[in-house]
Amino acid sequence: MDAFSEPNFRKVLNSALDEGPANVILDLSHIDFLDSSGLGTLVQIDKKAKASSGSLQIIGNARVIQTVKLVRLENYLILKPTLDDALSALE
Repeated sequence: MDAFSEPNFRKVLNSALDEGPANVILDLSHIDFLDSSGLGTLVQIDKKAKASSGSLQIIGNARVIQTVKLVRLENYLILKPTLDDALSALE
């Protein structure tokens, strides 16, 4: 996810939060690249979910997790290794 794909990604996620439940599970396990614009969108969506008393759970592969940790967002964003773990966290 980069500056080229980020606007559409942000639009879809904002729309989903506006229309649906406040809890979102986002599977980024097949993402090869995540830049600062993508990270910014994840923070923005997380804030929006929390403002609606929800949460954003991110399923990430090693690259996604490494990128999040590199910018020290691992204590802010909720990272889960599997869908089952993310679903369990919502219960």
